[in-house]
Amino acid sequence: MTHLKAEPIAAAADRLRRRTTLRGAIQRIGTHNFSLLIALSVLIAIFGSLRPDVFFLLRNILNIGQAIAILGILATAQTIVIISGGLDISVGAVVGVSTVGIALAVGWTGSPILSILFGVVVGAAAGIINGLVITVGRINAVIATLGTMAVFRGVAFIISNGQSISIFDPAFRFIGDGKILGVPVTISVLVVVVAIFFVLMQYTITGRNIYAIGGNPVVARLAGLNVRAYQIGIYMLSGATAGLAGMLLAARTGSGQPISGSEGLELEAITAAVLGGCALTGGKGTIIGGLLGVLIIGVLDNGLILTSVPTFYQMVAKGVLLIAAVIIAEQQARRYG
Repeated sequence: MTHLKAEPIAAAADRLRRRTTLRGAIQRIGTHNFSLLIALSVLIAIFGSLRPDVFFLLRNILNIGQAIAILGILATAQTIVIISGGLDISVGAVVGVSTVGIALAVGWTGSPILSILFGVVVGAAAGIINGLVITVGRINAVIATLGTMAVFRGVAFIISNGQSISIFDPAFRFIGDGKILGVPVTISVLVVVVAIFFVLMQYTITGRNIYAIGGNPVVARLAGLNVRAYQIGIYMLSGATAGLAGMLLAARTGSGQPISGSEGLELEAITAAVLGGCALTGGKGTIIGGLLGVLIIGVLDNGLILTSVPTFYQMVAKGVLLIAAVIIAEQQARRYG
């Protein structure tokens, strides 16, 4: 009799232990990130069942990684901008002008390293301009970066005469199509950038201050934070990151492109960041969430291509995804305040 009573108690204790373990795992991952992992798994299952002959091949998995590298770098920086309470719509144009600057620098110097530095400096300068327009000019970030997007895109066309500029340097091209220990260089760059920004936001005082500024800039200012300097620095970081993304785009295409390849990147970066849990009002979001948002977009793009969905329908799908991400973000903001 004692044995029969002890067995249900042990089973109940085991169920409680498993439930507690699962709850603890979800809390460590984050409820929103856990939901993103489920959504990503569902997409993988759907496209994997539709094209099992191609989707799970290592070649296709690496293709997805290379395809999301540029977007992932931009979305990581965009996540920080949104957490701070801002928005950068100009990043696609900054990528374009950076690719042109890098292509010209390769021709001038013949040095891939100097050319990459030049592209990052061009991007950082564009970011500083954004920060100054927003903070000194006291202009809404959306309007300001919408205006600078047109300016930067126009500058890219002017200095390139509206033409793509070819890059023939094999060392530079290696960045776009080369591998190190079997891993594409572009994916390695993405991993390094995500790791640096994750540490910045998760484990440094600067990261905590950025969250504070996004949560309530007035309180942050009263607490002694130089909010204006932080905002300029954040936009400079976003621009420099866009310059780095421009380096990857130039290396992959073998040319400086004033618009091709960079148009639409800003909306995809914002979609990934919001999908990853960023609140458009600021103060909320994670680097890992933004990366998961990028992976969802990458798997969706790859799956739609493998299943031969027409390009125009792919654009509709991305637009719907952005709307859904914003709706989810707004619902969460209302629910948790």
